[in-house]
Amino acid sequence: MSYRKNDHYDPEQTGQLTTHYHGILGGVGEDTSREGLLKTPERAAKAMQFLTQGYEQDASAVLRSAMFREDYREMVIVKDIELYSMCEHHMLPFFGKAHVAYIPNGHIVGLSKIPRVVDIFSRRLQVQERLTLEIRDVIQETLKPMGVAVVIEAQHMCMMIRGVQKQNSSTTTSAFTGEFLRTPTREEFLRLIGAKLM
Repeated sequence: MSYRKNDHYDPEQTGQLTTHYHGILGGVGEDTSREGLLKTPERAAKAMQFLTQGYEQDASAVLRSAMFREDYREMVIVKDIELYSMCEHHMLPFFGKAHVAYIPNGHIVGLSKIPRVVDIFSRRLQVQERLTLEIRDVIQETLKPMGVAVVIEAQHMCMMIRGVQKQNSSTTTSAFTGEFLRTPTREEFLRLIGAKLM
């Protein structure tokens, strides 16, 4: 039997993107008829749909789907969440880790939903600064906790392979609400995300 892959991509969008990628390959001087490139425009079209699937997803709905009443009012941290995104300025990847915390105020959320929120906003054309704020804001607005903290550490291919070409640089962004605006709470969070507890 021949190999058959079951794809779930919008055919119209795939067709439009395939046409554009075909033009891009020709525009950089490639022979689009050579064997290695025959299916590249379609593959790139599907890859781009995968990398930007966050536009079709609702982060608030994801959080609401797993909210539970619980009288827990201490810090909840999910750290070292892998993230992969696309810089909107050069359409090149940036990647790293997100550390997210909140202090419940009557509701907790299923732990897997926090990485899902990170993925939803990461799978869009982004800048790291906005990504940090979007994660913070949707958790604050949906769960209404006593505070939210988000720190993202990432490396940007637009700095590493073009422009200044600095391979060892990384960028850190942070955003806080509520109790995390208080120095002791914020310092506890920063100490815990830096600690090796396991």
